[in-house]
Amino acid sequence: MLYGFHNDPPLDVVNTWSETHATSLHASSHQEWLHFLNEGSQINVSYSVSPSSSSLVFVIVQGKDGLAEWLEEPSYPNSALLWEIIHGNGMIQLAISKSSSYYIAVANLYAEEVDVQLNLTIKALLYNTTEAYYMCTFAHGQCTVELIFPTGNIAILTSPGPRNRSTKDEWYVKLSYGPRWISYLVGIGGLTVVMLLAFHFSNNFQCTSDNMTGTQYGDMGSERAPLLSRKDDDISSWGSSYDSVSQDDEDPEDALAVTSLEGKPTKVGEYNNNTRRLCAICYDGPRDCFFLPCGHCVACFACGTRIAEAAGTCPICRREMKKVRKIFTV
Repeated sequence: MLYGFHNDPPLDVVNTWSETHATSLHASSHQEWLHFLNEGSQINVSYSVSPSSSSLVFVIVQGKDGLAEWLEEPSYPNSALLWEIIHGNGMIQLAISKSSSYYIAVANLYAEEVDVQLNLTIKALLYNTTEAYYMCTFAHGQCTVELIFPTGNIAILTSPGPRNRSTKDEWYVKLSYGPRWISYLVGIGGLTVVMLLAFHFSNNFQCTSDNMTGTQYGDMGSERAPLLSRKDDDISSWGSSYDSVSQDDEDPEDALAVTSLEGKPTKVGEYNNNTRRLCAICYDGPRDCFFLPCGHCVACFACGTRIAEAAGTCPICRREMKKVRKIFTV
């Protein structure tokens, strides 16, 4: 039967039984008997070998690997838990320290046939199955136990007792694990949620960084003042793209208080408008040229040409003049 437990069941049920095995061993032959024993079990063996002058090798080995290794070199005890040469009558005892399958075997290494009788008394410790939450018998086919995640659970497989089976019966159990689709769905869903949250927080962080950068640049821009103050456009520009520069440069004559020819004082604003239309050199012609590369517009084309030919520097900024361009009005 198959039992299911939430925790390890106690190993406190004692079961004792006896077996008798009588066999004749031909030369270079052996015979073995298999038992699965839990930790704490005990094996008592009494034997009788005839003729008494003959001897056999008696071993107890753990698992199929141990049996195969012993059969390769039966005269060497390295792979056996217990290895003895037996003859006549005697008794052997062994305590089991690990739950596993064990082979009790005898081998005839000599050329003559030998008879042997083994009386086995096995004191086995079994698991207490009274607290099992799941029980299934294989008479109805396969048994299925659902695994508990993440704590896990315990499964105990039992076989019929020695009184209910033949000593030569062998049981084969196939253990397989089936997928639990809900686990795959939950895992994939959880991974998807984590990825979406990561993308969401990443985008929010990027947007916050962009906003902080934009605010920083905006504050810097609001604190900056233009290098050239803006003034209302008037007729004095004469269509020049450089007049905005020349308007920022105050002429020496614009700072003086003047009077008209009739002796009446004139307002400073009106005087500034008049002087900005006239050449600052000759005060006769309009300001119809500008200097390159500085762009100042303070003279008529004739005076500007003379300045370029004579001094070669702008009278306002003292930069070297390369060309004088005439401004044509429409």
